[in-house]
Amino acid sequence: MSKLILIDDDPMYHKISQLMLREYSVVKDVVSSTDAKATLDFLEENKENPEQLPDYIFVDLNMPGYNGWDFLNDYKKIYDSLRKAIHVYIVSSSIAPHDIKKSKTYSFVDSFIIKPLTREFLHELMA
Repeated sequence: MSKLILIDDDPMYHKISQLMLREYSVVKDVVSSTDAKATLDFLEENKENPEQLPDYIFVDLNMPGYNGWDFLNDYKKIYDSLRKAIHVYIVSSSIAPHDIKKSKTYSFVDSFIIKPLTREFLHELMA
């Protein structure tokens, strides 16, 4: 069983994703966050405490204020100090080639997933 933090500014997307994650994955605990900065602060505060850290982070790119790119840039600064390997996935509605290309410049990003989440992706993720 594992933990996941879902960072997205759309509350409806949180509800839909939580339903899918419960039905099609083995994620035990899903935390929804609309505040990417607060999530980063949580990770930094708990970097020495692996049992508090998630196994997965799904982050949207397009959010008002502190967006997904801001999160990734700041996560990059703390990544090496985390006491647990976290799988980071960008889950975005963007289909822009430059966004997909830019996502590959972050060594810790596992993949760029175009919304919506699919049952196939969740099965593959947890395999």
